[in-house]
Amino acid sequence: MSNADFPVVIFHNPACGTSRNVVAMVEAAGYTPSVIAYLQAGWTHEQLKDLAREAGVTLRDLMREKGSPAAELGLLEAGATEAQILDAMVEHPILVNRPIVVTPKGVALCRPSERVYALLDKAPETFTKEDGEVVTRE
Repeated sequence: MSNADFPVVIFHNPACGTSRNVVAMVEAAGYTPSVIAYLQAGWTHEQLKDLAREAGVTLRDLMREKGSPAAELGLLEAGATEAQILDAMVEHPILVNRPIVVTPKGVALCRPSERVYALLDKAPETFTKEDGEVVTRE
């Protein structure tokens, strides 16, 4: 299916197994996703606010805690504001959890990776993740 018919955008970190699985699952479903390596591309304030709003989550919900400078920056404290989190995410793209997927059906942080199926019009009957786990379409 062409991107013009059903565009799929994946904000991807190639070092992340969940992110790699999502890209592979989308491709196995027959889509050619637009893959954005956000660690290189970076983020804008508006882009992150829009993605969070469209996904129905807070910026704190999109923040990656493990393997990021979130604790050192004080972002895990109860008093950390959404504005502080947003500024930090723009300055340190690694703070944004991944993968975030955008399709005509919506926006979601696809953790676990099988969450991507809810954003697609079609999905493979089964898919084997990198770790050998087999996911079946529901």
